[in-house]
Amino acid sequence: MAKSRLYFISARNTKWLYEDSLPGKFERILDNFKFEEYIDKNEWVAVKVHWGSEGAFRPIRPTFIRKTVDRIKAAGGDPFITETVRIPGLDYLHVANYNGISQETCGAPLVLGDGLFGNDNILVDSGSLMGQIAVASVIHDVSAMVLLSHFKGHVQSGFGGALKHLSMGGVSARHRSRKGMGRGAIHMTTPERMSWDSSKCTFCMACVNVCPRSAMRFEGKRLKIDEELCWGCGRCARVCETGALVDPINQDEFQKRLMEGAKAVLSTFQERKIIYINFMLDIQPECDCMPGADVPVAQDIGILLGDDPVAVDQASLDMVNAATPLPDSLASDLDLKPGGKLLTDLHRPDPQVGIDEAAHLGLGRKEYEIITLEDS
Repeated sequence: MAKSRLYFISARNTKWLYEDSLPGKFERILDNFKFEEYIDKNEWVAVKVHWGSEGAFRPIRPTFIRKTVDRIKAAGGDPFITETVRIPGLDYLHVANYNGISQETCGAPLVLGDGLFGNDNILVDSGSLMGQIAVASVIHDVSAMVLLSHFKGHVQSGFGGALKHLSMGGVSARHRSRKGMGRGAIHMTTPERMSWDSSKCTFCMACVNVCPRSAMRFEGKRLKIDEELCWGCGRCARVCETGALVDPINQDEFQKRLMEGAKAVLSTFQERKIIYINFMLDIQPECDCMPGADVPVAQDIGILLGDDPVAVDQASLDMVNAATPLPDSLASDLDLKPGGKLLTDLHRPDPQVGIDEAAHLGLGRKEYEIITLEDS
């Protein structure tokens, strides 16, 4: 069976030369990869990257975004940096600037992918589980994209990489006129909704404060959840320290829905119009959406580049799973040992389920070969 070709640079730097620093090697791997085969002259190119959140200080560094932008320009493209909104758009632009992502630092304008409030999107066929889903209008309409993904853990899918970024990052929170067609459709794996045990609740308000949709409030001693606003992301349950909130999500189905979302986004592009770059740096246990970041569970590994999202994620997962768990991290809290499968063991869901589903849906190949860029 044919294998997808991937390109890798290690995070190690032993010669103390710029050429062998990670930014220097990133420049070289970008130069070696034939961007010109994916980008037409004067074509608008989306650089899709998570902007982080206030308190989450480990999104992809502006240095790497800027070098990607410069490479697109060198290939003749006209790049812009885009992201779909998780909080109101103007607030999210402030967060991006707070995290160092701006036109001044990255060399390209920032564009909200689905408008000020996430309402600008187009319904696209996704698959048997969801039917249709609302793809952000900018992602839908642009003809070429470079997807920069921070590879890390995730409590609901086991990990976040290119495929999750395509899906969650490429669809909107909701459709303007049709209920259940937005990002929440990926989370809604069961008719059951979030359950709340008042006897365990300390009324600390952490759940209310973390909700990106302002869907929760307390009226006296009763918790009220606005089902119209809630998209089922489960952040409230994740920050609840007493177990008062329980998320009824089915992790296997969540991963399958996630891959249907990725399929919908991919269907809006022609072949060989997306380049995927996974950053296995700051490998924290949770996603960049949370209002904070725990210490990494594994040492920095490096950066993978290719044009197959399934292969890029499979290789990234294999590398991180094989890594030695770091002390004084969630990995050591769970007593994870070398020789196990780090991300698989870190959270309850098996992340291989999602990759297998993506391959089944025809989004790419799990088989890969890696070409490593050696030091100069």
